[in-house]
Amino acid sequence: MNRELALAFPDAHCELDFTNPLELAVATILSAQCTDVRVNMTTPALFAKYPTARDYAEANRTELEEMIRPTGFYRNKANSLIGLGQALVEQYDGVLPNKLDKLVQLPGIGRKTANVILGNAFGVPGITVDTHFGRLVRRWKWTDEEDPVKVEHIVGDLIERKEWTMLSHRVIFHGRRVCHARKPACGACILAKDCPSYGTGPTDPAQAAALIKGPETEHLLELVGL
Repeated sequence: MNRELALAFPDAHCELDFTNPLELAVATILSAQCTDVRVNMTTPALFAKYPTARDYAEANRTELEEMIRPTGFYRNKANSLIGLGQALVEQYDGVLPNKLDKLVQLPGIGRKTANVILGNAFGVPGITVDTHFGRLVRRWKWTDEEDPVKVEHIVGDLIERKEWTMLSHRVIFHGRRVCHARKPACGACILAKDCPSYGTGPTDPAQAAALIKGPETEHLLELVGL
C-alpha cells in the first residue's frame, strides 16, 4: 500500500511553507485546528516580523495575537510562540534542537509537531500521526489503536524507518484528496484492491471520481483507468 501511495503521490510533501526549522515549528503550532492554506496566508508577514527565537520571546503579545488571529485559538497559540521563543533563547541559544526528547519539552511542541519538524526540517525520519493519518491507518486495519503514540510505534514497525516521513506525507495527501472522512472515493482509489474498508464510500467509478480533490486529480484517475 505504501508503494501504491508512492505512485499516487510522488511529490507528497509538507504543505506548510517554511525556510528554516524555527519557521516550520511556528507554522506547525499555528496549524492546530486550522488549514495549512490559512496558515500559509498568515505566516509570510509573521516570519518577516519575527525572524528569530528572540523576536518571539520579546514579542508584544497584543501585536502577535492580532497577526495570528486568522488561524484561530490565537491567545493559546501566542502563549506557545512566546514561550517557545523564551525557552529557545534560555536553553539553546535561540536554535531549535534536532532531538525528539528535547523538542517535546518545548512550549507548544508535542510529539506530532516534533515529528513534523524532525522529518521535514532536519531529515530525521518521523511518523506524523495527525487526524488524517490515524483515521486512514485504522480504516486500513493497520491498527485499531486510537492513541497517537501507539499508532506511531505500530506503523513504525510495519514500514522501514527511512520511509517514515514520506509515508506520513502520502497518507495525509491521500486522506485530503481521496479517502475523505465521510465519503471516501472508493471506486476511484488506487488502494481499492487492498483496502478492508472498500465500499465505505461510493464504488461506482464515476461517482467516486467526482469526489477526488486537489491538483493530482487527473493523475490519480489515470492510475485507476478513469
